[in-house]
Amino acid sequence: MAEVAASPRRSRISPEREAELYEAVLELLREVGYDGLTMDAIATRTRSSKATLYRQWGGKAELVARALRHDKPASMADIDTGSLRGDFMRMVALHDDCKMEQDQALMRALFHAVHENPELHKALRQLLIEPEITGLNELLRRAVARGEIAADNPALEYVIHMLVGAFVARGLVEERPADQEFLRSYINAVILPALGV
Repeated sequence: MAEVAASPRRSRISPEREAELYEAVLELLREVGYDGLTMDAIATRTRSSKATLYRQWGGKAELVARALRHDKPASMADIDTGSLRGDFMRMVALHDDCKMEQDQALMRALFHAVHENPELHKALRQLLIEPEITGLNELLRRAVARGEIAADNPALEYVIHMLVGAFVARGLVEERPADQEFLRSYINAVILPALGV
């Protein structure tokens, strides 16, 4: 949210109105997918003018990326329970199973669109993916500093791949979304042992 507030072109929209708008964008995205999402539809749903939307966000890709970023309750960098296991379990607890299923449906829809839309890929990378990778790296750095993980553990650079893989593979292999129980089990059985915890 600090990123949004820091941008001078976004200063006219109140935080409450911005939150409403982001929620409406995500609702529409779930309904029609990225390709079917238009600025006209967003303007109608949010009772905004297209000119305001373009002035505030520049276009659909940035608006979608910022809506997704806003929808995250906390950054991984903000999670600090004092142990790596505790940090991972706190991360899993941030969303209930219903919210995780909705998020995974959104990400599946966007995954296809990213490959055909460089603007969307760039916006998601800058506003969503890179901050999450930075947050995860900070979480892992603290675990190394506490002595929980060896600094030279080769699995450190693959933790993000393992986490993303868990979400993707569960749907492909079992045709079920990754839920809290699955993620807790996966972290305990795969990620923590790979890190030597």
